[in-house]
Amino acid sequence: MTPANSRVTVLGSGNWGSVAAKLIASNTLKLDSFHDEVRMWVFEETLPSGEKLSQVINRTNENVKYMPGIKLGKNVVADPDLENAVRDASMLVFVTPHQFMEGICKRLVGKIRKDAEAISLIKGMEVKREGPCMISSLISEQLGISCCVLMGANIANEIAVEKFSEATVGYRKIKRLQRNGFSCSTLHTLWSQLSILVCPV
Repeated sequence: MTPANSRVTVLGSGNWGSVAAKLIASNTLKLDSFHDEVRMWVFEETLPSGEKLSQVINRTNENVKYMPGIKLGKNVVADPDLENAVRDASMLVFVTPHQFMEGICKRLVGKIRKDAEAISLIKGMEVKREGPCMISSLISEQLGISCCVLMGANIANEIAVEKFSEATVGYRKIKRLQRNGFSCSTLHTLWSQLSILVCPV
């Protein structure tokens, strides 16, 4: 994979997904290893105005439903087509409600790059008959890719307005791509290779 092919897709467009897209998009413009465009998969909704949420995001550069008043970055492109959103992406950032993840992963099988990596920002876990399953494990098992986890005692709205925040990433193996994607002056990210102490990924 060449640096020019490092594309990022954020899967989820709630308040946390919108903040993740905003953070990553600000960094892709600064780093040669990223493609400038950041795609954000949007579960399509019709707003009271009759407009589609994805269309309004692309027109106003703002998620008027989940993160009003915050500009996402002109290089964020909302896409309601899941397969198209992940096409050619080498970094997949999962930020959807945990209860939808199994269905989303099933839809993505065979649709993503074989060398893609994932990072989960999803709180909660999948509970099955055989026991609880971490979302990162679900992603890795169903998609056959490496997945790390970013968690922290932070609030999406505070990160959006650039209040100082902290997050920890638990991982087994990770490329430089994911480290650079979340770096900024107001979000300090701690990287722990002792992932079992943070979250069993």
